[in-house]
Amino acid sequence: MLNEIAEDAQDRMGKSLEALATNLKKIRTGRAHPSILETVQVNYYGSNVPLSQVANISVEDGRTLSISPWESNLVPDIEKAIMKSDLGLNPSTAGAVIRVPMPALTEETRKGYIRQARQEAENGRVSIRSVRRDANGDVKDLLKEKEITEDEARGSDDRIQKLTDKFIAEVDVLLQAKETDLMEI
Repeated sequence: MLNEIAEDAQDRMGKSLEALATNLKKIRTGRAHPSILETVQVNYYGSNVPLSQVANISVEDGRTLSISPWESNLVPDIEKAIMKSDLGLNPSTAGAVIRVPMPALTEETRKGYIRQARQEAENGRVSIRSVRRDANGDVKDLLKEKEITEDEARGSDDRIQKLTDKFIAEVDVLLQAKETDLMEI
C-alpha cells in the first residue's frame, strides 16, 4: 500500500518535471533550435496538428531555422501559425522554404525571459510539493484507519520527502541550465 503511494507520487512528480521542461523549451534563447517551434499548431485539412508533423524543421545557421513543408500548399498556413504563436518570430518565405530568423536578445529581454523561467520553475516546485502533500495525506488516512503503524507512516513520510527533494533538485538543475543558455551572447 505504501509502495503504491510512493510510486504514484514519483510518477506525478516526474510528470510535473516533464511539464516544466516543456514550458522551459517555449522560452526562446538567441540561438535557433527546432524545439522552439514545438508548440506551434498548423491547420491541416481542418484539424490543428503540430508543425513537426507537416514539415521538416532544421537549423540553417546559428540564428535561422529552415522549415520545409511536405506539401507546398501549407506554406501560408505555416507562416500564419508561426506569426500567431506568441514567440515573437517573423517568418519569411522563399519558394517552398520558410526561414525563421531568431532576433537577437537584448539585455532587457534576457532578464525578462529569466524571470519567466524562474516563475515556471517555481510553478514546477509548487506542483511537486502539492504531490507530496497529497501522498502524505494518503499515508495519514491509512494511519487513521489503523491499516499501518506509526513507524511505517514516519518511514513513508521520509521516503516521500526524499523523492520531493530529488525532484526539486532536478527543477533547480533545469532552471540553471536555462539561465546559462539565456545569458550566453
